[in-house]
Amino acid sequence: MKDVLDELAAVRRTMGKGSVAAGEAYTVELRRRYDAECEDVWDAITNPERVRRWLKPVAGDLRLGGAFELDGGEHGEVLSCEPPRLLKVSWLYGPDADAWPGTSEVEVRLTPGPTGDTEFELVHAAVVGEPSFPIYGPGAGGVGWDLTLLALARFLAGGEGADHEAFEKSPDGRECARRSAAAWGRAHLAGGGDPEHVAAAVEATTKFYAPDSPAAED
Repeated sequence: MKDVLDELAAVRRTMGKGSVAAGEAYTVELRRRYDAECEDVWDAITNPERVRRWLKPVAGDLRLGGAFELDGGEHGEVLSCEPPRLLKVSWLYGPDADAWPGTSEVEVRLTPGPTGDTEFELVHAAVVGEPSFPIYGPGAGGVGWDLTLLALARFLAGGEGADHEAFEKSPDGRECARRSAAAWGRAHLAGGGDPEHVAAAVEATTKFYAPDSPAAED
C-alpha cells in the first residue's frame, strides 16, 4: 500500500482556467515524473496494444484528425499529435456527451528528463457549465485521472496490466480515491474555490468513488 500512496503523492495537482472550442473552461492539471524514457512513455499512451493493458481497449483511427473510442465509452478525435512530445484529443463521455461537442479536451505533454526519465503533464479542460462540476468540483475528473496515472506508473514499472474495476473496489483503491478527493479539494481551494462548496464537493466525490470511506483532509 505504501508504494501505491507514494505514487499518488508524486502527482502535483492544479485547478485552473482555459478554453476549448465551446468556450470558457476549467482545467484539472496533473504533473508527475515517470522513471522511463520519453519514447517509451509515448508508445505506452499511443500504441493500442499497450494502451489496453493499463487503460482500456481502444479502437478507431489513431492518427491526426482520426476518431477513437475506448471500451468504456469515452470517445473523441485526435486534435494534435507531435511524437513523442504532445498528444491532444477531444474527450467525450456519458450518454449525453455528443450533445456538447467541443466541451472537453485532454492534452498530454512529455518532456525528457536529465536521467532518462520523463516529465508527464496532463491537462483536462472542460466547459465550466459541465453538469458534474457543481457537485464534484475538480474531483469529477481529477480522481479518475489520478487512478489512471497510477495504473500507467505500475505498467511502466513492469506491471502486466490493470483491472480498474477490481482495484477501485479494493481497500487500496478506495483509500487512493479518498486521498485523491482530498487532494483535489486542496487544489480547488488554492484555485479560489468557496470553502463550503469545496467541502461539499470533496464529500460527494469521496462517496462516489469510495462510498464506505469518510471524507478526510489528509
